[in-house]
Amino acid sequence: MGTVVETPVKEADATVTVKKPTVVFVLGKHFVLALSSVFVVILSGGPGSGKGTQCANIVEHFGYTHLSAGDLLRAEIKSGSENGTMIQNMIKEGKIVPSEVTIKLLQKAMEESGNDKFLIDGFPRNEENRAAFEAVTKIEPEFVLFFDCSEEEMERRILNRNQGREDDNVETIRKRFKVFLESSLPVVQYYEAKGKVRKIDAAKPVAEVFDAVKAVFTPKDEKAAA
Repeated sequence: MGTVVETPVKEADATVTVKKPTVVFVLGKHFVLALSSVFVVILSGGPGSGKGTQCANIVEHFGYTHLSAGDLLRAEIKSGSENGTMIQNMIKEGKIVPSEVTIKLLQKAMEESGNDKFLIDGFPRNEENRAAFEAVTKIEPEFVLFFDCSEEEMERRILNRNQGREDDNVETIRKRFKVFLESSLPVVQYYEAKGKVRKIDAAKPVAEVFDAVKAVFTPKDEKAAA
């Protein structure tokens, strides 16, 4: 993961050190400045790839704040706010919620969390989302954690998880796979070209997958000392 950098700052002939925090991918003028010292990690993977389970492990072991775009949108709707009503109406009409709306909810959650390390889950879902996020926040994720799993295995997991969700049927599942491949995979490919994708074999047992995840999140100096 990122290395803490000690930056000397001269003030009134005295030298102090300012720690530069790290952020992994997941505003107001004052908050744009704050984002420069945030570490953001984006989570990516098809439905049933197991990223939800691993996200909980990352939060517990590495102290990240998990921000789910879908959860934030649902919470805003439930709040009964004017913004929530607008979001609900757009979803009912089959329209896509504008990127700027979701980004503002993410920004607010980041600002209120008191943390400086974030996992962003469920956003960006497409190239337009990605471009808007970077344009508004002026930052890129530290890296993208991509859970790679075959379509057959993801389908098997979803059908076996027995959560009672209406969309846990073969026809809907395959539509969701199609959307992921057409919309979200190009985002992964964009960051892969920039050397920012950390690919995890998500077909393995949960414990083995987390061992691979820990290797990604453990700082290099800690790995060397182990």
